[in-house]
Amino acid sequence: MILITVKFTARPEYADSWPSLVEEFTRATRTEPGNVFFEWSRSLDDPAVYVLLEAFESADAGAVHVNSDHFKAAMAELPKAIAVKPQIIYVDAPVDGWNEMAELSPAED
Repeated sequence: MILITVKFTARPEYADSWPSLVEEFTRATRTEPGNVFFEWSRSLDDPAVYVLLEAFESADAGAVHVNSDHFKAAMAELPKAIAVKPQIIYVDAPVDGWNEMAELSPAED
């Protein structure tokens, strides 16, 4: 599985509308056969910063993603909305999905 984390800093005028700006891109990516997950979060410290956590079953599935029409459309649209070049972490992870966290469980009633 490949695991990718991308940090986007939106221009101030796009910070609140970022979720709608990436909605179609997100929806299309989640339907890709090799997509494991594609999740956005907003920074608690800086409301202009969004972090995308995404995973694909393989590097080949990731290649299909970056060659898709919706990826190309997003890459053409997003430059107007970002304040700085996004930062990325790409890891080829030796797992096939989520595992349970060992250190934490729900409290018993």
